[in-house]
Amino acid sequence: MALAGLLRNTSGISALAGDTDGADGGAGSAADPAGAMIDQNTFTKMASLGLDASAYLDNNDATAFFAATGDLLLTGPTLTNVNDIRVILVDGK
Repeated sequence: MALAGLLRNTSGISALAGDTDGADGGAGSAADPAGAMIDQNTFTKMASLGLDASAYLDNNDATAFFAATGDLLLTGPTLTNVNDIRVILVDGK
């Protein structure tokens, strides 16, 4: 979410942050997110909805922020502990 706030006026960069413990989320519900993605669509949605990433970050509410942008990573139960992954893609053009 901090990266979304920092890159909101930048094009050509996409990122994914995902973490899974096999059951995902505090309650282990299949509907709990395992992370989120950001790209130009995220930044456009942030602007159109007036979303302030730093305000959501300060409130520890990434789920509500990324639910509003439509960028939650919902895997459902993976039943394996694959830990954490971070990917950042930069368009070299």
